[in-house]
Amino acid sequence: MTVYVLRRLAQTLLVLLLTSGLVFGGLYLVGDPVEILVNPQADQEERARSAAALGLDRPALEQYWIFLKGAFSGDLGKSFVFGRSALEVIIERMPATLELALLAMVMSVGLGIPLGLYAGLRPHGLAARAIMAGSILGFSLPTFWVGLLLIMVFAVQLGWLPSTGRGPTTEFLGVQVSILTWEGLRYALLPALNLALFKLSLIVRLTRAQVREQSLLDYIRFARAKGLKRARVIGVHLLKNILIPLITVIGLELGSVIAFAVVTETIFAWPGMGKLVIDSIFQLDRPVVVAYLLVTVFMFIMINLVVDLLYSALDPRVRIAEVKS
Repeated sequence: MTVYVLRRLAQTLLVLLLTSGLVFGGLYLVGDPVEILVNPQADQEERARSAAALGLDRPALEQYWIFLKGAFSGDLGKSFVFGRSALEVIIERMPATLELALLAMVMSVGLGIPLGLYAGLRPHGLAARAIMAGSILGFSLPTFWVGLLLIMVFAVQLGWLPSTGRGPTTEFLGVQVSILTWEGLRYALLPALNLALFKLSLIVRLTRAQVREQSLLDYIRFARAKGLKRARVIGVHLLKNILIPLITVIGLELGSVIAFAVVTETIFAWPGMGKLVIDSIFQLDRPVVVAYLLVTVFMFIMINLVVDLLYSALDPRVRIAEVKS
């Protein structure tokens, strides 16, 4: 297992290197940050001084080499806009994104598995058909439209929940968290629900498919033939086996929720990493954009590694060396 983990970490370094090169090169071609950061009425001499101060007067390869040398020591550059470490700016926004992603996944898993289990055990019932029809809607409706609809209904018309912002926060283990208080949770409910809708639909359909497939296998028939109670057959034998593919998908979807929360954070003005990177792209703040993508890729790879380890722990037949990331 140690060899496997070390090999995956080596692959992580290679992926981060390729990602940084692609992103850095793409941002270099997009435009000149000096045109945005400097007063439009500034003369050419002042623009040249600003470019030199930001290190933008050097060739692209030299800029990238300086970035790499700093990255290996944990320095991902200084934000052009904030004037501070780009990694520090990202870490400040990270708790807001993580709590939103975790709340969305709790909603998705907490509702998706029971609903999918019910739909799989009673596939021809009216409630099961309604559940599957709802999952199709969850797949089909665009996230930005659902977000606006949630704001119109629950914030504007009903006035139950706030529409934008994060709300009050409390310190937990040195991190500012908003969902530990009712007022903070009210601010997080709408964006988390918007973020969870697609994942909820996916988990419902996957759970139903696994239940339908596993229910026909011999070990379930044998458990019923032994006279075990229905609740034990479902809760112990069936649920344990359908969790194996579910954990893989849930882990991957958690990574995607963190990486692609950009739309939801923008709609609800949620002060997380996604909204930060959108603002940074418009301002051509290269260090923040590169740092965000590297941090996101690293988190995604680490989540995949944990999923692989859990997968092998749940299914002893799977050798850790054969698990695909």
